[in-house]
Amino acid sequence: MATDAPPPEGTPPTGPVQPTTEAFVAEQSSPEFADLRRSYRSFAFPLTIAFVTWYLLYVLLCNYAGGFMATKVVGNINMALVLGLAQFATTFLIAWLYSRHAATKLDPKAEAIKSRMEADV
Repeated sequence: MATDAPPPEGTPPTGPVQPTTEAFVAEQSSPEFADLRRSYRSFAFPLTIAFVTWYLLYVLLCNYAGGFMATKVVGNINMALVLGLAQFATTFLIAWLYSRHAATKLDPKAEAIKSRMEADV
């Protein structure tokens, strides 16, 4: 049975101690956090722009280059189908690349920042 009553006075807190707002603000202006943010943005922004461009190109080709998209590649498989399936392949490729980038570059930096903040509490 759970209760909403506060714990008795003098009882030590049971959860982890959280850093203060000031600690978060100070960490946000640190060079390590700026490096983490730069590592993320230098990967995410170019890939996002490239994928959106690739997607819009596909949509434009479907709308305005019907003859090209209807070109048969093999049997009944045409360029529209090949490029449409390539959209899925690109999505999975980007997800895999991001997970690899995060595991090797972002996570160690974030863990170091987290550890330092927890140690300062």
